[in-house]
Parts: sequence; C-alpha cells; structure tokens
Amino acid sequence: MPSRKNVQNTHMSEQLRILHGALIDIVSIMNRPQRDEMMVREAGISLDRALFPLLVGIERRGPIGVVDLADRVGRDYTTVSRQVAKLESLGLVERQAGAADRRVREAIVTSKGKAMTDAVDEARDRIGRAIFASWDEHDVAELVRLMRKFADAVNGDAPSHPASQQTGQ
Repeated sequence: MPSRKNVQNTHMSEQLRILHGALIDIVSIMNRPQRDEMMVREAGISLDRALFPLLVGIERRGPIGVVDLADRVGRDYTTVSRQVAKLESLGLVERQAGAADRRVREAIVTSKGKAMTDAVDEARDRIGRAIFASWDEHDVAELVRLMRKFADAVNGDAPSHPASQQTGQ
C-alpha cells in the first residue's frame, strides 16, 4: 500500500500557504490608518487615529506597561510613551505603579476612556454585523471558535513544535 504521508504533507503545506495569505490580507486591512479613521468616525468620537489603537489596547490589556503595549502595536516604546502621555493629558488613561514591579508605570483606562472604547465596541458591532449579514450563524460561531483556538496556539498556549514532543526533545 503506498504511503499517503507526502500527499497529506503537501496538502497541509498548501493549506498553511492559504492561511498565511488570508492572515496577511486581514492584518494589512486592520493596519490601514483609514480603518482606524473610519472606526473613530463610526464611533462618533474625537481622537487622533494614532492614539486610537493604544486606547483600545490599554482598555483590553490594562494595566499594561509602555514596553509591552509598544510591542503589541509594533511601535517604538519611546513613541508609545509620548502617545500614552497624550492619552493621559486627555483624561483617557491614568498611569500607576506596576503590581509586579513598582518601578514600572502601567497604564489603565479611565471612565472617560472606557466610554470611548464602549462607543468603539458599538461601532465594531455594527460593522461586524454588516460583514456577517450573509453568513450562516453556525459559520460565524465556528470562525470565532477556530480563531480563538488559533490565536491561543500562536500565542504559545499550544506546543510550537509538535515533532519535538513526539521525540521527547
């Protein structure tokens, strides 16, 4: 009986190429400044588009240090530090001593900042509903489940090299 291993590996490699292409498309769209401008407009808030992803990141991940935040948004930490200071001056975030290391200043969202991110969430919900209007409810649920599973795996909640586990390395 001929081995199917090479056929399966070829199929998996093709699937991974298609997945990678889809992720590049999604990330490219999500990183467009026009998307942030559109989201701010749709939410009915007044906020510089460069500050928008930082405010959302602080609300979702906070308390969070500047270095971690900068890493997550792919910007230089000195730039992010200045931008977080701007968010603080606008009353959208506060900085506090870190729980693990009191020398680290962590940003947390204020009630005014939370009101802004709530408006963004409502806008995101309206946009998402329009995107998924023609989708079957089961397909949306499966996409959400699989994206969470994939994000957790990429984030390190799953083995990065399954082959090394099989060999005991």
